[in-house]
Amino acid sequence: MSTPNTINIDNVEYVRADSIQPRDIGTKRIIVADRGWVFAGDCEDQEDGSVIIRNAQCIRVWGTTKGLGELRNGPTSSTKLDPCGEVRVTPIVTINIVSGW
Repeated sequence: MSTPNTINIDNVEYVRADSIQPRDIGTKRIIVADRGWVFAGDCEDQEDGSVIIRNAQCIRVWGTTKGLGELRNGPTSSTKLDPCGEVRVTPIVTINIVSGW
C-alpha cells in the first residue's frame, strides 16, 4: 500500500509536508533587514534563520520608479551602493537577484 501525497477533508485538499521540495532562489539576493537596512550580495542561509551576506552592498538609494523589486535585474543609474564587506542579518524580505549585480 502506498502513502498518499494528498488528503481531502471537507472538500479541502491538503498536501503532505514531506512531499514539498523547497524552492532554491539562489545565493544572489536583495535582503531587507531590520530598521530599513537593505543589502545585496552573496547569501548563505543559517540554521537560526539569519543570513550571512558576503560581498555585501548596502543599497542607500534605490533609484527606482517601480519599487525595490525593480532592482532584481541590477541597479539603476540612480542607485547608490555602499560596499560593506560581510554582514549577518535576519531577513524581513528576500528578493531573488536575476541578473546585473
